Amino acid sequence: AAGAAALLALCATTAAAKSPPGPARQCFWTRNADSFAAADEHTLNVRVGVRDVYQFEMFGPCPDIDWNQRLALVSRSGSTICTGMDAEVVTHSPIGPQRCAVRSMRKLTPEEVAALPRRAKP
Repeated sequence: AAGAAALLALCATTAAAKSPPGPARQCFWTRNADSFAAADEHTLNVRVGVRDVYQFEMFGPCPDIDWNQRLALVSRSGSTICTGMDAEVVTHSPIGPQRCAVRSMRKLTPEEVAALPRRAKP
């Protein structure tokens, strides 16, 4: 029992050491992503659960995300997404699947979600 407690304490301190300074990270499970809407080829809004909307900014244009009916949101670091670098968007195009690298991700406030244009609301 003492060994298990020591291992648990070591894991907790290792996890705390890896956390970046500043505000708490806002992560979500990829399986909880419910819907999406793209404002343009660079910006994707994803609804997670009932209330949360996350905005993803691409490194470059992501072909067909602004009209596509299906996308895949892939986590590079397991099954959660905490930063843009954790995510990749896969869109389907006439020439096959296109992978789009995500530059940044942030959780929108309720006011920001309300201010989104209708076509950009997931």
